[in-house]
Amino acid sequence: MIGRLNHVAIAVPDLDAAAAQYAQTLGATVGAPQDEPAHGVTVIFIDLPNTKLELLHPLGENSPISGFLEKNPAGGIHHICFEVEDILAARDQLASEGARVLGSGEPRIGAHGKPVLFLHPKDFNGCLIELEQV
Repeated sequence: MIGRLNHVAIAVPDLDAAAAQYAQTLGATVGAPQDEPAHGVTVIFIDLPNTKLELLHPLGENSPISGFLEKNPAGGIHHICFEVEDILAARDQLASEGARVLGSGEPRIGAHGKPVLFLHPKDFNGCLIELEQV
């Protein structure tokens, strides 16, 4: 069911400073900021040879990233994203095995324009998992 690692998401308190650090200090290819109002975040993708990093910053007052940054003021890894061929089949299989899908359980369109779901971190060793249909 699980496919390749699509990205690792890092919540950051200062999006511009984080993007500059990856571009200037590490020489990475850094994309433009992209507002995702449906998810309450602004994202920047960093292309790596074998995957991507996603920098997350709060967008709006009700951003889920705000709470994360309150607990982790310096930022930190927020979630990891795996690709799946069929997100509904993956959801149903995981639910049948006891994994909890966050939200309504219905996929939403993510930052790549593809359906995504999130799985409860308590079911995956404290790690928030995002599934993205490819």
